Amino acid sequence: MFIVHSTVNVPKGKTEEVIDIYRNRSRQVDQAEGFMSFELLQNDKSPEELTVQIKFEDKKSYLNWVRSDDFKRIHELEKKYPDKELAGIVPKVQMFSVVAE
Repeated sequence: MFIVHSTVNVPKGKTEEVIDIYRNRSRQVDQAEGFMSFELLQNDKSPEELTVQIKFEDKKSYLNWVRSDDFKRIHELEKKYPDKELAGIVPKVQMFSVVAE
């Protein structure tokens, strides 16, 4: 299994707006080969910190997704988001291979 975390620190007062964006996401990734799950995590101690956690069967499936036209289209839309402060957020991305369960 391959897990990717994309963590952002949302400007104060905009956390619920970002959560709503993810609640209404396109779900394109759900159709990607090897996709297993998507979760949006909120840090209990720092509520402005949100982490997208995506699980794929393997690294190859994830890399195929990020190289896909659907991925590129979705992330281009993010850059055009009307709130420039939100559009400019750059996530910290971490990738993990599950080595034991």
